[in-house]
Amino acid sequence: MKSRFLSLDILRGITLAAMILVNTSGNGTYTYGPLKHADWHGFTPTDLVFPTFLFMVGVAMRFSFKAFNYTLSPSVRIKIVKRTLLLFLINYIIFYIPFLDFTWENLRYLNVLPRIALSYCAISFITLSVPKHWLTPINISILLVYWVILAVFGDSGVAYELGSNAVRKLDLFLFGPTHLYHGDGIPFDPEGFLSTLPALSTCLFGYQVSLFLEKQRDAQKPALTSLLVWGIGLITLALLWNQSFPINKKLWTSSFVLLCAGIDFILIGALNWWIEVKERNFANTFFLVFGTNSILAYAISEVLTIQMSNVQIQEGSGTISLSNWLYWHIFEPVFGKFNGSLAYAICFVLVCWSLCYVCYKRKWFLKV
Repeated sequence: MKSRFLSLDILRGITLAAMILVNTSGNGTYTYGPLKHADWHGFTPTDLVFPTFLFMVGVAMRFSFKAFNYTLSPSVRIKIVKRTLLLFLINYIIFYIPFLDFTWENLRYLNVLPRIALSYCAISFITLSVPKHWLTPINISILLVYWVILAVFGDSGVAYELGSNAVRKLDLFLFGPTHLYHGDGIPFDPEGFLSTLPALSTCLFGYQVSLFLEKQRDAQKPALTSLLVWGIGLITLALLWNQSFPINKKLWTSSFVLLCAGIDFILIGALNWWIEVKERNFANTFFLVFGTNSILAYAISEVLTIQMSNVQIQEGSGTISLSNWLYWHIFEPVFGKFNGSLAYAICFVLVCWSLCYVCYKRKWFLKV
């Protein structure tokens, strides 16, 4: 753990717990505002969760490639490609098991794990191919190029709106409407192919933070102050850029990338100081259970959510899903509508944690 910073696994565990919490509220209608995504432009704490996880993928990459001496050898290329394809496979297994109603016509190609896979693949090749001093110019270029693409290829005057943005246009051209997410009322994928470009920047920011933490540790210098300054600077830039390029999680706009990166700089700096410098251990084991087995934790949560929705229970003259039945018959009567929805989500997190804890104690880790 000392070789790879305990705080990094802790932050990943916190992120996984938050991801499961916001994804599994008892009732979407009665969910507290901060536990929902922004409808379109804007930002809520929930919007930070996925970018932070992707940020941590970038952080972890630095340590995973240490065994290969940070060299892009043929064997390393094969490992990168295999991991990328495996993440795609795991995604499709999670969302379509037991494949009873699976159809190619409605297969959603892109999702959370595919975005992680594509980001991991691209940033792996970039960071192992170019000198470190080129990473910042590359990161800036990604954000600026994405801004130009959305401004030029979106509809004039409404380039950043739901039905007229370049992300949706490209996805419709590449995949067709039946292969996209429909949760916003029209075919539009918040993990679209084009918006994966700025997601690479999120991942690259994580890799750059790991470089800085490594450098500071080798020099026996504290990292907190520098990360706080950089974090505040990035947040300020994001708020300024928001005036012309709105902060938007579903489009993963460049201003959104900077905002999330700035917050993550502060979070990782504070945790690094608290755990590595002050050597505090409060709740470490709880979050390590998720942090050291993050893909398994995510898979368990999604499979349980999907299957609980598929299980139908007789209710009056119709049926109701198991998840809705639990909310309306157990959590809502005891805690009320909003608190019941939150209590359901907390209990769901604890169920997932319990299953992962068994694996943690037995040292069963899903390594991708």
